[in-house]
Amino acid sequence: MFSQVHAPLAQALRHCGRRQNHAAFYTPGHKRGQGISSLHRTVFGEDIFRVDVPELPELDDLFAPDSVILAAQQLAAEAFGAEQTWFLVNGSTCGVEAALMATCGPGDRVLVPRNAHQSLLSGLILSGAMPVWMAPAYDPDWRLALGMTASAIAASLQQHPDAKAVVVVSPTYEGVCSDIAAIAEVVHGYGLPLIVDAAHGPHFAFHDQLPPSALSGGADVVIHSAHKVLAAFTQAALIHVQGHRCDRKRLSQALRMTQSSSPSYLLLGSLDVARHQMVHQGEALMDRTLALAHGARSQLRESGLSVLDVSNGEGAIFQQDYTRLTVDVSALGTTGFEADAWLHERGVTAELPTLYQLTFIVSLGNSEQDIEHLVQALGQLPVTGTQDEQGVWTQAVAAPVPAVSPREAFFAPAVTCAIEDAMGSLSADVVCLYPPGIPQLMPGEPITEPVIHTLKVAHAAGAHISGLADSTLQTLRVLQPDAGAAG
Repeated sequence: MFSQVHAPLAQALRHCGRRQNHAAFYTPGHKRGQGISSLHRTVFGEDIFRVDVPELPELDDLFAPDSVILAAQQLAAEAFGAEQTWFLVNGSTCGVEAALMATCGPGDRVLVPRNAHQSLLSGLILSGAMPVWMAPAYDPDWRLALGMTASAIAASLQQHPDAKAVVVVSPTYEGVCSDIAAIAEVVHGYGLPLIVDAAHGPHFAFHDQLPPSALSGGADVVIHSAHKVLAAFTQAALIHVQGHRCDRKRLSQALRMTQSSSPSYLLLGSLDVARHQMVHQGEALMDRTLALAHGARSQLRESGLSVLDVSNGEGAIFQQDYTRLTVDVSALGTTGFEADAWLHERGVTAELPTLYQLTFIVSLGNSEQDIEHLVQALGQLPVTGTQDEQGVWTQAVAAPVPAVSPREAFFAPAVTCAIEDAMGSLSADVVCLYPPGIPQLMPGEPITEPVIHTLKVAHAAGAHISGLADSTLQTLRVLQPDAGAAG
């Protein structure tokens, strides 16, 4: 019987890596590091290859676990406050996709916020569900989408009582957290499952000065990216379930479809170790992380920069993850993209640049020297005066009514037209400003003048726009008029 002092999967991997006199006639081709080159050794070292192994008998099977993976997942469920947890090797993306496939089918309505990640669109296409877009609260001073309120979700459910599920993003990239407990009460009143994309919130369970975790608020399905703020490898994630509103067998089937059939044990083992670290050191690590972030926040404000805090003020309906620093640089007359490039050249790199802000993640891996470097560099940002007041954009917060489902649009015939002629047509592509990966356009959505304006402003400002068939933004792909749905 394993307890939280153990890391069963990681310990099994360690044993495999130490095995001597072993003839490997299985994948991967480097044979536990015996076939690597000098460049491999220089870039990656040797030790990691010894534990880059497939589903050996002693390492369990991710899709039918009955030994060390099962034990590791059970320990993770206990640590994060879930009834059942699955390890994910295809990132939070596959968790979001599987959650929708487990709760919705073709033609089912699902309530989703318009500032959701593009992985939710993939889930809609795979499941065939029809989105009912909800507009998140918007802060006009910060020109920033916040979160969803219980009252807004209640209003949407009154209009669409036949919905099969509700999705919420909390926290956002900027660390804005919705009141999940209040939202869960509303959603459960309709007997529906609440799915929370909490990719950026796996640390909440380990410190009482962080916002409440989505699981403690009563969410039925919660997805965490363990690599974003914890010490797991990139692409390692978790999906948690509690209660009876999500069919767990169907979720397991969906995960088999959305995950690789050759899962990386490097990722799986890192999830086990990251959980172990947070159980035993999480409170102390978060104490230190919060102290660093609060110190940075205070120094930046003293220097005259504005730092986002949605928890501040009477009657605040959202909470702030204070390990996120979102700094407004527009007052300096510069864009977030220009500021990001300037800072990167001086050794400070933000997580997320936008037209008006920069967002920095302070995590357990940062040091006091990092904070000093950040504060000093931001204090030296030049006042350029190049910010174009006419270049205002809006985040994707409106709640358009799609003419066809994302699945129908994905399979429908498309044509290419000049961007000036695309207005009023239905988009054939998902077009995102990346990061954060929130679509400005989704398949089946009408293309509007504000969206075209936003894309042009973002393109001119140097934003990375993914999903464009034409990187020059001269043309867009739209659905062929009167095209028949193939989905």
